[in-house]
Amino acid sequence: MNREIIKKAVQMSLEEDVGERDVTIQLISACKFVKTVVVAQGDAVVCGIPWFEMVYHQIDPEVEIGWDLHEGDCISNGQLLAELKGKARSILTGERMALNWLQTLSGTATLVRRYIEELKTTKVQLLDTRKTIPCMRYAQKYAVRFGGGKNHRMGLYDAFLIKENHIMSCVSITEAIQKARSCCPEKLVEIEVENLKELQEALEAKADVIMLDNFDIDSIKEAVSISSGMVKLEVSGNVNLQNIQEIAKTGIDFISVGAITKNLSAIDFSMRIS
Repeated sequence: MNREIIKKAVQMSLEEDVGERDVTIQLISACKFVKTVVVAQGDAVVCGIPWFEMVYHQIDPEVEIGWDLHEGDCISNGQLLAELKGKARSILTGERMALNWLQTLSGTATLVRRYIEELKTTKVQLLDTRKTIPCMRYAQKYAVRFGGGKNHRMGLYDAFLIKENHIMSCVSITEAIQKARSCCPEKLVEIEVENLKELQEALEAKADVIMLDNFDIDSIKEAVSISSGMVKLEVSGNVNLQNIQEIAKTGIDFISVGAITKNLSAIDFSMRIS
């Protein structure tokens, strides 16, 4: 876990929310201390505790937070998550932003867990994508891991993913893979193909991973047969909770789903003075 990234992200969120100062909080005595509780308003996988804690660390390090669970735990509607003690001004100023981080990342982790449940009888790994909310990639990919998924690339820097527009610019699949090997031989080379002819060329060019883009079930099965275990296969495009199990049973290695990070459905949490 990279605390510096979390620190910067939380700082930006507080600058956005608090600005120069919280004017409403001026109505409350600076000497008033309170105890609050955080309660779940639905079933979920909890994720985002480090961001929640960082909010209060930056506002007032003296706020005490006691958790009744751990990151990645499953919770049910009405369950108590945490208890906070400290100055009323500090707790209330951080309330919304702390909950925003918690509910957003818990939403991602919860959705990922639903996909993982569909894959539990297979050996297929669920991967995320770069389709993340701007400036939230580290946080969302963290949530994917706690939901049970695996991270694909963190960014453009850690592996090759040669897609249609790259191939068009390089003339051919073979040339694109050869250039990648020559440019950065230590990097994994993955290439996207759109049909079985392109798959054959990618196999002959010895890609490390081949992404089957928007293949139907029959084409996926044929691709698995053609590749015969020579290369790792990833399916991407038009994957959802209704069809992921059928896709996984074809014998592929990975399924990547952009929806787990680009389609946010936050989990509702409430904070109440007790």
